[in-house]
Amino acid sequence: MKLLIVEDEVKTANFLRRGFGEEGFVVSVAPNGSEAVRQIESGAFDLIVLDIMLAGMDGWQILSWLRATGRQTPVLILTARDERESIVALLNDGADDYVTKPFDLGELIARAKALIRRGKGQAAAVLRAGDLELDSARRQVRRAGRELALTPMEYRVLEYLVHRQGAVVSKTELLEHLYDYNWEKFSNVIEVYISGLRRKIDEGSADRLIHTLRGHGYVLRQESSVKIPAEAETRR
Repeated sequence: MKLLIVEDEVKTANFLRRGFGEEGFVVSVAPNGSEAVRQIESGAFDLIVLDIMLAGMDGWQILSWLRATGRQTPVLILTARDERESIVALLNDGADDYVTKPFDLGELIARAKALIRRGKGQAAAVLRAGDLELDSARRQVRRAGRELALTPMEYRVLEYLVHRQGAVVSKTELLEHLYDYNWEKFSNVIEVYISGLRRKIDEGSADRLIHTLRGHGYVLRQESSVKIPAEAETRR
């Protein structure tokens, strides 16, 4: 998952970058409002962690700009103010959740994951696709009750595909959500991850879950659902 942290306090920003990075997030940091706007306009994020107290363009202005421009990216607010009136106003202006400073990193990450799941139509911590179960809290994957041993990168690819199940995900989209702005140098590895996932997920199962649409990307869905035209699908 791709995360933008908007935080002008360097120590806090580095702490958050490290914590979310260890959880498998691809993390970008914006130290001020103008840089946050630039990054949001140039790329898609699954979540924005937004500090309210910023110099110049503050977090409240960024939130207002986001919603005024029609962007629905979930926003998790960091605030030192816990007055009821301020919190209610933030939520009414389009914030999805908030955490007051000082915060517990584990709680913050759990809230972030919950917002991303809800934003993609998956409220529960255990995501399902047919007989495949992905436990995002424990980072465990099972198919038909059998636990699968995935590498960290295989897990991240699968997690994104499960969040987007039924939709075609391009190779570029996967790369952007797995790596930072230097993703071009990893452009040949997606096929390797997909191949490894297919081998582990489909072992002992009659139905394939991950399909390739030649020239378009990948889609996760059960074989028994709507068929992909033979001329569009290929195994890689």
